[in-house]
Amino acid sequence: MQQVVIVVHLIVVVALVGAILLQRSDAGALGGLGGSSGTSGFLTGRGQANMLTRTTAILAAIFFSTSLILGVMAASNRAPRSIIDDAASRAPTSQGGGVLDQLRQMEQQPSAPQVPSTR
Repeated sequence: MQQVVIVVHLIVVVALVGAILLQRSDAGALGGLGGSSGTSGFLTGRGQANMLTRTTAILAAIFFSTSLILGVMAASNRAPRSIIDDAASRAPTSQGGGVLDQLRQMEQQPSAPQVPSTR
């Protein structure tokens, strides 16, 4: 189910980017870069502008709803867990065991007297 929502979300993202790029800029940010500041642009009529505005609004609403759905799905799949239990399950499983096991072994072994070195 989550994969279906992700695919729909990606399709909506691509369509939303396309709808935004098709809209006419009103001599704004990139208006002067094209060199054609006249009214002979693509989709310049008032009807086309209303259609693109409506399409953008609908795609934005779908984008937000799929984002919320994906967020809810991700939160519902997450089970609560303890950091302490997680650390205990990742303890090393070598022969020596963990650090505490090694310290216990060192305490149980009789310590040999240390001889000072003479150099």
